[in-house]
Amino acid sequence: MDQGFSSQGSATADTGGAGRDGGRDSLLLVATLKVAAMALPVTVRIRNLSSGGLMAEYAGRADIGDVAEIDVRGIGPVRGRVAWIAEGRMGIAFDHEIDPKRARKPVAVPPPKVAAIKRAMF
Repeated sequence: MDQGFSSQGSATADTGGAGRDGGRDSLLLVATLKVAAMALPVTVRIRNLSSGGLMAEYAGRADIGDVAEIDVRGIGPVRGRVAWIAEGRMGIAFDHEIDPKRARKPVAVPPPKVAAIKRAMF
């Protein structure tokens, strides 16, 4: 999996190069991560998300190849493996492709009942 990093560790532009099945979205999402080396799940920040994996800010313990599960808003729990680790970030390659656009959709909030609004107004 292409890490999106140069040999010096600085971020490089994603041009949809070889080894990628599609583009990735740059975003900031909070998610819950569980890796085999952890006793409890932790909160991480997802910075890039694609159909095949993600990059998250994470400075804890994990090894390349560890089984990981991350709960992404709008998508739910997704299983994969730690693909790379570098400077407080990690990449996770998913076991199955996801639709990353689902993470960008607003979380549905049920609309208020019209009768309740009318009562509150009068």
